[in-house]
Amino acid sequence: MGRSVPTIRAVLAPAAVVAALTLTGCSFEASVGGRSVDEADLEQQISDQLEEQVGKAPEEIDCPGDLDAEVDATIECTLNDSGESYPVSVVVTGVDEDTEQVSFDFEVGDLIE
Repeated sequence: MGRSVPTIRAVLAPAAVVAALTLTGCSFEASVGGRSVDEADLEQQISDQLEEQVGKAPEEIDCPGDLDAEVDATIECTLNDSGESYPVSVVVTGVDEDTEQVSFDFEVGDLIE
């Protein structure tokens, strides 16, 4: 493999992340401590899911705070990668009080200009 292949992949990876997720979105679950999903845990879960879906984790997911553990609660995070930023909308779809699991969907939007 030549040296240009990793460079090309690095340039194409953010576009692949966005293309895959703006079309489909993702769903996943997280454990809660109390009545919210911790900001750092939420950011890590989103990053892990992006890596699983497209094979590359973004450089950074930045959320403004914890996500309330209530159905239909929302938060707007930001995906930062290769000097570009994209909005990430997160919505809680379910809360299981017995197992302390929160289910939520997220979708990556268009490039923030």
